[in-house]
Amino acid sequence: MIGRLSGILLEKNPPQLLVDVQGVGYEVDVSMSTFYNLPGVGEKVVLFTHQAIREDAHLLFGFGNAEERAVFRQLIKITGVGARTALSILSGMSIADLAQAVTLQESGRLVKVPGIGKKTAERLLLELKGKLGADIGAAGGAHAVPDAQTDILNALLALGYSDKEALLALKKVPAEAGVSEGIKLALKALSKG
Repeated sequence: MIGRLSGILLEKNPPQLLVDVQGVGYEVDVSMSTFYNLPGVGEKVVLFTHQAIREDAHLLFGFGNAEERAVFRQLIKITGVGARTALSILSGMSIADLAQAVTLQESGRLVKVPGIGKKTAERLLLELKGKLGADIGAAGGAHAVPDAQTDILNALLALGYSDKEALLALKKVPAEAGVSEGIKLALKALSKG
């Protein structure tokens, strides 16, 4: 199993790269989030990789960090989610956004990703619940939202506000605010905007 590549970046053709590792050129497919953080052609690059061996192909997928690779591996374990779909998910949303969608069980955020239908989104949320959100929270505190804040966010989403609007309003609510007070403050902030 090839777990990591360190070499010179020869070509960048989204979503594929060509990386020279001591004279051997490896073709690697990457998510767009990894692609945008790559150095220029001719510079040194380090990628964490996942190798998929199929009957008709040996494929290599690259990631800018171990956390993204771990999430990719969680995604491909789910029935109906292949490597291309997993890359599409990681290209369409950040790991923090995915973890938050799983924690709050928001299939609407996943359906926005090309190639993800309603049934696949619901399966993802069901199978990742308790696996993804907790791991990401422990690793980077990406969605370490107190319970009251989660309730306020859910209330705003239930009222029809978009994820972006609700999260922006939530930032204006003091962390120590209770649920009912927080909702009032968030609605006041939204009405001014």
